[in-house]
Amino acid sequence: MLAIPYPSGASEMASLHVRNVDDELVARLKQRAQTHGRSAEAEHRAILQQALFEEPGQDFDQLAARLRKRLEGRHHTPSEILLRESRDER
Repeated sequence: MLAIPYPSGASEMASLHVRNVDDELVARLKQRAQTHGRSAEAEHRAILQQALFEEPGQDFDQLAARLRKRLEGRHHTPSEILLRESRDER
């Protein structure tokens, strides 16, 4: 996580309290946190960091490379097989 130092040079981090959050939103946050194997608080920090610190305007090639790296080692069904199965169901 990226920590921005306080102007005084202190190593403390600020707390953020969010009020009046819809119950469904909280439930989805908890589910997403569980999927990523972290607490809801850690997931909240990750979401904020991603939303506020990722480079804007990444081109398609950069995004595709990140996705390929993230999905590396997983089994994927080729699209032609999925299309054929879909046509056969009609």
